[in-house]
Amino acid sequence: MKKKLYLLLTISALTAHAQQTPIQYFRSNDQTGLNVFETTKKDTTAYTGFKLKMGGNFTLDFQGLNHQNRAIPLVVDGVNTNQLVNITNGFNLAMANLNLDTQLDDGIRMNLTIYLSSRHHEETWVKGGYIQFDKLPFLKNQFIDDAMKNITIKVGAYDVDYGDQHYRRSDGGNAIYNPFIENYILDEFATEIGGEVYYHHNSGWMAMVGLTNGALNPTVVVSTKIDAKTGELNKPTPAFHGKLGYDKQIIKDLRIRLTGSVYAVKRAANNTLFAGDRTGSHYFYVLENTTATAVDNFKSGRFNPEFSQEVTAFMVNPFVKFKGFELFGTYEIADGRKITENDTHQIRQSAVDLIYRFPEGKENFWIGGRYNTLKASPLNQAPVTINRAVASAGWFLNKNILMKAEYVNQEYKNFAPDDIRYGGKFNGFMIEATVGF
Repeated sequence: MKKKLYLLLTISALTAHAQQTPIQYFRSNDQTGLNVFETTKKDTTAYTGFKLKMGGNFTLDFQGLNHQNRAIPLVVDGVNTNQLVNITNGFNLAMANLNLDTQLDDGIRMNLTIYLSSRHHEETWVKGGYIQFDKLPFLKNQFIDDAMKNITIKVGAYDVDYGDQHYRRSDGGNAIYNPFIENYILDEFATEIGGEVYYHHNSGWMAMVGLTNGALNPTVVVSTKIDAKTGELNKPTPAFHGKLGYDKQIIKDLRIRLTGSVYAVKRAANNTLFAGDRTGSHYFYVLENTTATAVDNFKSGRFNPEFSQEVTAFMVNPFVKFKGFELFGTYEIADGRKITENDTHQIRQSAVDLIYRFPEGKENFWIGGRYNTLKASPLNQAPVTINRAVASAGWFLNKNILMKAEYVNQEYKNFAPDDIRYGGKFNGFMIEATVGF
């Protein structure tokens, strides 16, 4: 598998190097893609015909974490499932993505992303693919052409645009946009089938509405599961998501962005808004027991509220960049349940990233910090809290190659004594090398 991986990456690199012509309305896979959220309506690339761009991402981590807990023994088949696995310093599984982007027509492009190697799926998997329309030249209608100057349409299997954090998170081998090694404790990421329509105004205001199937793995088979809330066979409904925001370069050195997002589904086959990552956490084995495997226990350090049936979630994200200083914040509140539960329960998450990039004009170095806290109220349990503090530093050797390091400390509060996370804590350092092209 390793030989196949390196061969594919080599072919991708050579092809990408040979084709320098950029694609329209495209977020670059390198440093120039930093702090890019939804692609803009700036038409800066001339259409010259069909193009194929092959790109990729490769990430390698060295982990120096240790963990501990105080959970009481819970013996199952002669094994204490609350005993933590022994971990030591060393390299984790390397992760790699293959990105295929095509210019199909003027203002029309398609993306296909393939996970070549990841923690959750060590074999090759397709993440998803979508078509983005920023123009509709085949309709040959002036009114529509004028309207499309402010409208973007996305259709396919794509990252649901709920919140802004998913534009900054690590996605398998693609870790070049993330100033830290890992994502949030509550990782909002889902790949679903549907469509999104964006309206961008020249003043900086933006609005989006989207509708999806609400599930990672769609099916046409009628469900045999009974919804505990209704007492009836489960009948999945579409999922709605939307965003309203303002993003403006106020002056040369100051950019301000503020967005609010919503995601809602009443009944789902198996919703994965908070469990949709098919690559896995970059913190391997922390707070996992002695039977843990990297594939099955791929969410180490994260929290899954198990809102697989019903979800209503809101997120607010401010972003301010003044010269080399960046502030990115998150406040999120979500209610949901799984199909066997009658009532919903709530989870809240907040986070703030403070980054300083230097020197002026290049910004190829940075130092930063993140504080991330989560408060959950599981059914029939006392509320629990997880706190994470991270300090990081990074260096772009060039626009494609990034080295970064961090120190992380995460603590688990108020979990039940028979929960493996009772008195849980992990801390230590991480070093990561990542390439994007």
